[in-house]
Amino acid sequence: MPVPAVPEWLSKRDGGFTPGLRDHTLFVTVSKKPHYRLETRPAKGQFACYVSQTENGKLIDDAAAVYPTTDAAFAGGLERLKQKLGW
Repeated sequence: MPVPAVPEWLSKRDGGFTPGLRDHTLFVTVSKKPHYRLETRPAKGQFACYVSQTENGKLIDDAAAVYPTTDAAFAGGLERLKQKLGW
């Protein structure tokens, strides 16, 4: 999976992405340190995106939404992270 383009709301805070070891994992970095992990998983014939903190593994949302593709799931997870952080 290619790493998606960094959205403006994240780049303004010195943020970016680092791919995980598997295609279904993407790390959100701030100042080049991974702070959040987005992980897509199959769900109801589609995909869900779980967002957790890397420091403690705590899920920051319930991943109730499902998406037709893994790219859409990552985008949805990023949007939920943005809302949760108030950015």
